[in-house]
Amino acid sequence: MSAEQTPGFNTLAIHAGAQPDPSTGARITPIYQTTGFVFNDADHAAALFGLQEFGNIYTRIMNPTQAVLEERVAALEGGTAALAVASGHAAQLITFHAMMQPGDEIVAAKKLYGGSINQLSQSFKSFGWNVVWADTDDISTFEAAISPKTKAIFIESIANPGGVVTDIEAIAAVAKRAGVPLVVDNTMATPYLCKPFDHGADIVVHSLTKFIGGHGNSMGGVIVDGGSFDWSREGRYPILSEPRPEYHGIVLHETFGNFAFAIACRVLGLRDLGPAISPFNAFLILTGCETLPLRMQRHCDNALAVAEHLAGHKQVTWVSYAGLPGDRYHNLAKRYVPKGAGAVFTFGLAGGYDAGVTLVNEVQLFSHLANLGDTRSLIIHPASTTHRQVPDEHKASAGAGPDVVRLSVGLEDPADLIADLEQALAKAG
Repeated sequence: MSAEQTPGFNTLAIHAGAQPDPSTGARITPIYQTTGFVFNDADHAAALFGLQEFGNIYTRIMNPTQAVLEERVAALEGGTAALAVASGHAAQLITFHAMMQPGDEIVAAKKLYGGSINQLSQSFKSFGWNVVWADTDDISTFEAAISPKTKAIFIESIANPGGVVTDIEAIAAVAKRAGVPLVVDNTMATPYLCKPFDHGADIVVHSLTKFIGGHGNSMGGVIVDGGSFDWSREGRYPILSEPRPEYHGIVLHETFGNFAFAIACRVLGLRDLGPAISPFNAFLILTGCETLPLRMQRHCDNALAVAEHLAGHKQVTWVSYAGLPGDRYHNLAKRYVPKGAGAVFTFGLAGGYDAGVTLVNEVQLFSHLANLGDTRSLIIHPASTTHRQVPDEHKASAGAGPDVVRLSVGLEDPADLIADLEQALAKAG
């Protein structure tokens, strides 16, 4: 291809960040299963440790296999740089660590993965970080939640577990007026369906464990820097805008410009908190990246077929899937995820909590487990599992009421998936 031609998504998913190994000619990125890397000499080591030169020091901070994964995801999202870490939760921790100080607040959407609700409302208290909840169905609640202590807004592009499509541009406008970054968890959509940077986001995070890895065999997370936010504005983000004593007074934003946030996450958060991704997991996730566009389209097509079937079932009281024409979020789906509304959706059972528990116990092809984004179809009853620790008053607002069942529709034949749900529903009825 010509130097002027911009590679397409499918090409980037296979090639971005990767070259044949210079020593062996290996075409696939090797697993650099090592803890450390040899320095050329003392000056080389000093330059690396002083951030005067880029290179490998220690796998907790950077590794060549990890570096290819980072460049690939950054290319797919349209970001300036990325940092791969051990899990999606680790990505969120490192992201907020780079911008928050004790007493600061995050304005977060109520519709989030249950683990994220717990992380923000419980675990982050240990750092002195607080969360204020807002409703993605009422953008004015984000405006009302902003205070002088607000340092970020956090949303999911497609909310877990309900498959709700979020109006990213409207919330990005709130963040811009407030002078704070918009952080978007794009796990459920992936950049194949939605690119949050195109809609005003400043930072994107993923659980790579899910669709980007795609095979249920490896844990990982990633932070992607959009390069769009002014971290020096009004001195509100001193970690990036003030001299760093551990690096001889370097000002990260001044030195690294539009990828300063990714650098801060690496050389401060990952270095000191340590949630590093293993080279082997980075390798497995890279392999998953190569088929991401093919898998995501099949996921969407299968999910729509299953959702349409359940929408007409007598034991199902409602189906929340933005791909259905009558769904509340269908118009937002056409705007933000026109190729498909994703693989994950929820539905309600007339029999309530007990019927949900019976259903997940009786399926045979669906696997009952706490994950999503696998090639295999997965099922869970959030109220009894992923959202069990969430207070009852938050379960409903998070889309995890007692009657709710969540499906992550895989790549099997849709007729087989529908047949499995039919036999299990008969027993749950």
